[in-house]
Amino acid sequence: MNPSKTIQENISASPNFSTLTSIILADTTNTFSGNSITVFAPDNKAFSRLPAGTVDTLLLPNHKTDLLNLIKYHAIAGKITSKDIERQIKAGNGQTTFTTLSGRVLTAKINENRNIGLTDENGGQSVISRLDVQQSNGILYVVTQVLLPKFTQ
Repeated sequence: MNPSKTIQENISASPNFSTLTSIILADTTNTFSGNSITVFAPDNKAFSRLPAGTVDTLLLPNHKTDLLNLIKYHAIAGKITSKDIERQIKAGNGQTTFTTLSGRVLTAKINENRNIGLTDENGGQSVISRLDVQQSNGILYVVTQVLLPKFTQ
């Protein structure tokens, strides 16, 4: 990943994010092109863990709102480093919450392996597998699971 490029440019150029790229291309609001954002990016392996047909369904025209909410659920305003997340977890007595660009909440904790774990609104668990990947417009984290807001069935 090239730190002089935007999050969207870097994700689109990486074969490990081809599924996310197909979703980003359907995002007419260009969520990951915004300034000063933090993105929790699921790679292809994370998407492969979803039930069969989930991505295809989200890409249908009548699921545009769900698709945009899913994309925005993986992003928060501002550049937030892993040290910032760890400080917030410590200040929050073991956990902190983030309001995503979709207006929904993610919870962060340090797990038993001392990794930063994220919990979505459905109780789904993801681990940040790559930290603090600097981008021209923010910070990218690679996550092991797709984070699902409550609206997703």
